[in-house]
Amino acid sequence: MAMAVAPQHRESSSSGSLNKHLTDNGKYVRYTSEQVEALERVYAECPKPSSLRRQQLIRECPILANIEPKQIKVWFQNRRCREKQRKESSRLQTVNRKLTAMNKLLMEENDRLQKQVSQLVCENGFMQQQLQTAPAAADASCDSAVTTPQHSLRDANNPAGLLSLAEETLAEFLSKATGTAVDWVQMPGMKPGPDSVGIFAISQRCSGVAARACGLVSLEPTKLAEILKDRQSWFRDCRNLEVFTVFPAGNGGTIELLYSQIYAPTTLAPARDFWTLRYTISLENGSLVVCERSLSGSGAGPNAAAAAQFVRAEMLPSGYLIRPCEGGGSIIHIVDHLNLQAWSVPEVLRPLYESSKAVAQKVTIMALRHVRQIAHETSGEVVYGLGRQPAVLRTFSQRLSRGFNDAINGFNDDGWSLMNSDGAEDVIIAVNTTKNLISANNPAHSLSFLGGILCAKASMLLQNVPPAVLVRFLREHRSEWADFSVDAYSAASLKAGSYAYPGMRSMRFTGSQIIMPLGHTIEQEELLEVIRLEGHSFAQEDAFVSRDIHLLQICSGIDENAVGACSELVFAPIDEMFPDDAPLLPSGFRVIPLESKTKDAQEALTTNRTLDLTSSLEVGPVTNHASVDGSSCHLRSVLTIAFQFPFESNLQDNVATMARQYVRSVISSVQRVATAISPSGLNPALGPKLSAGSPEALTLAHWICQSYCYHLGAELLRSDSVGGDSVLKHLWHHPDAILCCSLEALPVFIFANQAGLDMLETTLVALQDITLDKIFDESGRKALFTDFAKLMQQGFACLPAGICMSTMGRNVSYEQAISWKVLAAEENTVHCIAFSFVNWSFL
Repeated sequence: MAMAVAPQHRESSSSGSLNKHLTDNGKYVRYTSEQVEALERVYAECPKPSSLRRQQLIRECPILANIEPKQIKVWFQNRRCREKQRKESSRLQTVNRKLTAMNKLLMEENDRLQKQVSQLVCENGFMQQQLQTAPAAADASCDSAVTTPQHSLRDANNPAGLLSLAEETLAEFLSKATGTAVDWVQMPGMKPGPDSVGIFAISQRCSGVAARACGLVSLEPTKLAEILKDRQSWFRDCRNLEVFTVFPAGNGGTIELLYSQIYAPTTLAPARDFWTLRYTISLENGSLVVCERSLSGSGAGPNAAAAAQFVRAEMLPSGYLIRPCEGGGSIIHIVDHLNLQAWSVPEVLRPLYESSKAVAQKVTIMALRHVRQIAHETSGEVVYGLGRQPAVLRTFSQRLSRGFNDAINGFNDDGWSLMNSDGAEDVIIAVNTTKNLISANNPAHSLSFLGGILCAKASMLLQNVPPAVLVRFLREHRSEWADFSVDAYSAASLKAGSYAYPGMRSMRFTGSQIIMPLGHTIEQEELLEVIRLEGHSFAQEDAFVSRDIHLLQICSGIDENAVGACSELVFAPIDEMFPDDAPLLPSGFRVIPLESKTKDAQEALTTNRTLDLTSSLEVGPVTNHASVDGSSCHLRSVLTIAFQFPFESNLQDNVATMARQYVRSVISSVQRVATAISPSGLNPALGPKLSAGSPEALTLAHWICQSYCYHLGAELLRSDSVGGDSVLKHLWHHPDAILCCSLEALPVFIFANQAGLDMLETTLVALQDITLDKIFDESGRKALFTDFAKLMQQGFACLPAGICMSTMGRNVSYEQAISWKVLAAEENTVHCIAFSFVNWSFL
């Protein structure tokens, strides 16, 4: 980014023709205007020249020949000081303008609250009077109930009726934006201040759900209105917005009839649509208003067949009040008042559709953040990633989000249809044979060979799992849930058929995941980045050929302390050249909180939280991770997963089978992660599991040591390390690789210490996917099977030196492997089988 050149500053003497500067010895040196101009030119190129550069300047500029180098040095010091003062003054002026505007907003809010108090006092007095004359009041209330006029919506084909409705909408909207028509309360977690986004409030008692925002934006009112009216540019859930009729209102305003469609956030609920009137008008005080409300008729609007997949929602008077601000910029008031027809969704999702806070997070705050982002980019203070302009990066984010929403909703008019299931309803398979990934701007990027797109998606309910922690873990530990071969297949399909399923080559992920940031919003609630996964082919002829995969990814809602509607991780394979018009096929995760947790539970979740699931074994009391149980933490959330796969026409069934199995595998991995990060260690889909730092892990550690001593007559740990809670810590840091596997037909590892995890190159979460036979070579398996009967009979067995294999395919040698039965406390129940690999090392 180019460095701005500072404007020239001159300090004139009393005669106005000379500049003077104070030197170190206290004498003033006077400079002519020509000398100042020469020094300013050098300052613009280099504000802090070296001693050699200053001497060179004196030689090259004859007009500076009578000035000593030390005096030149002092001039540059003073010039830098003045520039620093100028910038600080400019910053303070900006802060002062913000504080003045915020003070004005707070004074208006105070006036509104005073009016609301007066109104409540009057209502209280009226109610007391009514209680004193109960019979008369009852009759009056009955008469009032009968004679209260109901609002009748006008015919959309009658311009006069629409103008009357527009004026009523304007009046009702203004009463919500600056008046007391709605009982507003401050939104939790959003305190006003000079560094805040704005002032946010939600409705306490009203029909439907409502949210309001006030803020200062450094954009002109007309520009703000233009941005906000283009709802698809900032509201990620807006699928479509069509303007069907536009006509002048006769008073300088404009009336529009709109039809809009809103994506459903999960596969468990239908999408919404709106048929609305939008009224834009300038007020006498110079303010600009854009207000909107629903029109009558559930079937009104465009094509009724296209609207069959939607539930008609109602927009009560809402909109934007934009007032010009002294010194530039605008003060904006935003009101969103909706009735989302919560009856049409499953009961478990109704908190999401009946929450004013959810509307504030998803719509109101998003609108204000977007215009502030545009203002920030317009100021030229944004650092671009990979040389891309903000508009290009924002388009990438919008395309990823829109493609993910399309996959979740699967609308018929987009060409999606459901495939027959395999008898289980956990994963939905939808196919689209009409949608090709074709770039409109660059035919070279067209993928016309594809038979279509297949989407495997599922939704599930999570309990006591912080969405931000879960998504952050999925982002930073991709190897815990992703299959590199599937990523390679999707990436290769975008390269015009370099190879296709089922003949895709076997790939190996090296474990290296490089995250390259592209950009972020000014509050960093959303990140745009490129992920490079380093991989190599298993084929011998391609052993030294890099098979790196690049993913374009957006991640949002990973700050536990931030206020957000949901946490998302959406990604799509992309060509390493990263063209602006690259075709994208997004997949990913969305976690939406349904209920808020208590303050105590929230503090417990955010204290000492770490994404390294194994590091928790190093803390003392194991109760640190189980301090919040299911009775004290009531956080529920819905997780939605959607993965898209391109396919050729003759391979549709094969890809469908692979997609279904892969998504089920991802669900299983995510459930294990959710169990591990849950403060209670429980997940309704899984039940209790052994996790790091849990009481079960401590109990198992005691059993391992006691059983070793019982069977082998020796101490696994020093005698002073076996008592109390320290046994788990010492076992964890034991130099030998200690692993435990279940006692079943196909033994699976259930625990390992740090050395064991290092040897297998895995984590505690992924460990539970590894079977015992996978780590031994052929000779090792034979030795194990030979000694297994001995192990079960005498309780232990010693395996000779051999070689095993890590999950990354690396060979590991060991001098000896000792196996023994781990007995429960009763010493007659075999809990699992333990292995100790002595003096192991990578080959």
